[in-house]
Amino acid sequence: MPDYRKLNLSEADRIAEIDATHYIKNAWRRNEASGQYELVEINWTDTELPNGFDWHLQRLKETLQNGGTAFGCFEGSTLIGYTTVDKDIFGKQEKYVLLDQLFVSQNCRGKGIGKALFLMCAKQAAEYGAEKLFLCAGSAENTIAFYQKLGCQTAKERNQRLYEEDPRDIQLEYCLETKKSGQQDYVF
Repeated sequence: MPDYRKLNLSEADRIAEIDATHYIKNAWRRNEASGQYELVEINWTDTELPNGFDWHLQRLKETLQNGGTAFGCFEGSTLIGYTTVDKDIFGKQEKYVLLDQLFVSQNCRGKGIGKALFLMCAKQAAEYGAEKLFLCAGSAENTIAFYQKLGCQTAKERNQRLYEEDPRDIQLEYCLETKKSGQQDYVF
C-alpha cells in the first residue's frame, strides 16, 4: 500500500528516485494555419524528467522555499511519485495557483497514484484560497487524457511566462468546486 505525505526541503533531491521514462506515441500540436490542436504521431521516449532533473529540483526547492507544498508517494522507502503546488495566487480574473509538477514512476502508473497526488494538490490549493488549479501539461496524448479524466479543461486565461517556458505545453485549469465526474467536455 503506498504511503502519501508532504515532502520537506531536505528531501527534494529524492525526486531522482522517480523513473520518469515515458513513451509518447502521439502529442497535441497547434496547427499554425488553422490555430487548432491536432494529434501528431511523434514516437518519442523521454528517459528523464522533461527539462532535466536539475530544472525540476530547482523548481521544487523554489516551491517549498516560497511557502508552497510538495506531496510524495512512497512504496517502502522509495519515492515513486510526487507533485507540487505553489502558494501564490495569480490571474487577471481567475484565482489560480500553479500545480507545477506531477510525476509517477513508469512501473507505478495506472494505479491511481497520480490521481491521489492531484487531489491532494487540489485540496491544498483550496486551503491557499485559490478557486482553480492551473497547470501546464505536457502535450502527450495520454497526459492530456489523464488530466481530462480528472475534470481539467483549457485554461480561461493564458499565462504568458509559462507559455514562453514551453509553448508546446497545454495550459489547463481545474475548478476547485465540487466536481461531478464526466460532466465536462474537453476542448482545446
